[in-house]
Amino acid sequence: MITAKQLTSEEKLRLICGKDCWHTEGLEGKLSELFVSDGPVGLRTVRVREDGTEETIPAVGYPSVQMLANTWSKEIARETGECLADDCIERGVDILLAPGVNIKRHPLNGRNFEYFSEDPYLAGTLAKEYIAGVQEGGVGTCLKHFCCNNLEYDRLHQTSDVDERTLREIYYVPFEIACEAKPVSVMCSYNRVNGTYASEYKKGFDVLRKEFGFDGAIFSDWDAVRDRAAAAKAGLDIEMPFNQKNYEKLCEAYRAGKLTDEELDACVQRVIDLVSRCKEIGKTARVRRSQEERAAAAQRVAAEGMVLLQNDGTLPLKKNGPIAVIGCYGKPDTVDMIRGGGSSCVEWLNRSFDLPAQLEKQGFAVAYEGAFRYDGVNSNVQDARRAQLLAAQSDVCVVCVGTGLPFEYEAGDRQTLRLPAVQESAILETAERCKNTVVIVFAGGAIEMSAWADKVSAIVFAGQPGMGGDKVLAELLAGTLNFSGKLSETIPEYLEDTPSVQSYRSAGVTRYQEGLDVGYRYFETHEVPVLFPFGYGLSYSAFRYGKLELKAKDEELEIAYKVENASERDGKEVSQVYVCECAPLVYRPKKELKSYAKSEIRAGESKTELHTLGKRAFAHWSTSKDTWEVTDGIYEILVGASVSDIRLSAKVCVQDGKIRVL
Repeated sequence: MITAKQLTSEEKLRLICGKDCWHTEGLEGKLSELFVSDGPVGLRTVRVREDGTEETIPAVGYPSVQMLANTWSKEIARETGECLADDCIERGVDILLAPGVNIKRHPLNGRNFEYFSEDPYLAGTLAKEYIAGVQEGGVGTCLKHFCCNNLEYDRLHQTSDVDERTLREIYYVPFEIACEAKPVSVMCSYNRVNGTYASEYKKGFDVLRKEFGFDGAIFSDWDAVRDRAAAAKAGLDIEMPFNQKNYEKLCEAYRAGKLTDEELDACVQRVIDLVSRCKEIGKTARVRRSQEERAAAAQRVAAEGMVLLQNDGTLPLKKNGPIAVIGCYGKPDTVDMIRGGGSSCVEWLNRSFDLPAQLEKQGFAVAYEGAFRYDGVNSNVQDARRAQLLAAQSDVCVVCVGTGLPFEYEAGDRQTLRLPAVQESAILETAERCKNTVVIVFAGGAIEMSAWADKVSAIVFAGQPGMGGDKVLAELLAGTLNFSGKLSETIPEYLEDTPSVQSYRSAGVTRYQEGLDVGYRYFETHEVPVLFPFGYGLSYSAFRYGKLELKAKDEELEIAYKVENASERDGKEVSQVYVCECAPLVYRPKKELKSYAKSEIRAGESKTELHTLGKRAFAHWSTSKDTWEVTDGIYEILVGASVSDIRLSAKVCVQDGKIRVL
């Protein structure tokens, strides 16, 4: 493999700019060209037809990353990565442009369906497994978007105005954890961070490389570079796609001495090292799963990522009367209704989605009425009337509502957290006529449900469920499968309850006034009621917690407790460990997630969950010392079924970095 010193200055300048939209520059054979492709919910590869038009090649359509996070399963996250590696290998893709670990700061963000969580620890740990799955399968990854791209509103110009402690404790953490899996690349975001474009964010790039151990190359997001020379000086290695004007300005800046040979060589060598590493990883690449097996894996994500939010006993469904499926989301005309838009919009191999037909396969007598059209606003009066006549004569009504591509997409934000009025009306009118009304919500993020939640019998958050999601949903409703998903983000009572909504935003600046109070950290600390809390999800099983034991080993704390399945139904339970500093000297949120476990527990049996917390679990970022610091004091260890359902607790004392159980 050549080195930077062996290239001419002209070759170096060309190398740090992409060849085209999807390939890195190869310098006429001196280096291998890398083929990159979009993720993260499936492989989006674009092919140019003979007439010059483009088409997206169909691929396995996986559930949204938000649903992957709702599984709270590291095993499923890794398996998803392994499957995506197989997809990439079949298409000759060297680097998958995924995963995205941006924090769900604002519930209206149009790309929330692509991101894991409002919690940095959950986002980081799942992304770490996802990356490991892809790269151990022989394909590189590109961790994105660094950083603070938490709204799509004017993302090309907006600056995210964030204090240093909040950056360190919330927005950097998922990148820090994910970097433990050694991703081959990172992608910068479009926005500015405290006034500096992310493509020129040297301070942040230095944190990645010098503190988080990142040793790969940094890509720009597509067309995110404003000044190629300034970006190169900051440490951005590859601009994508190729931009002739930017390239010419880069050459001019280099000739004028605005970019030194040392700075240029650093970027060039990282590009060369990236090619070398991808080729080394690729030596072990082989397809391990068939497309059918990958589609089955996608269904496992859906099965463990759908969340049962409410149930008065109507679910699982009984086979003793007619069931009505109401709402066009139950049998969508297009899968755009149950997926998000933008660079992650995958063309599914199998585009069928028919919940009524799948319920019939489960043995139910089903009638279907679309009730409203998929334009987000209007209903057909006759369809709506037929739906209500159907509801009046049915024992159970399953109302299917949601958002989808026109509401949730890259480069734009949602306008409201509520469903379109016609959908809310369909829910309320159905519930008036049928006492057993089940609502299925197909959405890529939180939905405001306060207008109708207390009027219905059951609510299932089906998310964006991917290929085969109709089959999985039918099996969950029938009780063939058991619910085990839990929320990776809070569902507030009202949009206005979320502090980021009230933060200052102008034409050019978004101020993160809420600081550390993101998601449940705000709601729990300030005792603001929510509709469904972070970490919450019901099951057909019932679980009891007990026998909490803590054992201190110098700077580590070992935690053990038992989770018992106190029902007659096998199930999986997600238990969560939070830490609270009892008398902090600096502001601390009341609860912070520090560990979690998901285990399958047979009926009547129990499982002992084990966790180890290191010093970092008790630390805050000290802005006065520019480091992580653990304050001497008392800390409470909280174990719960959700952030608001704490089942066990105990206290420890930390003194001079040593932990003592009280």
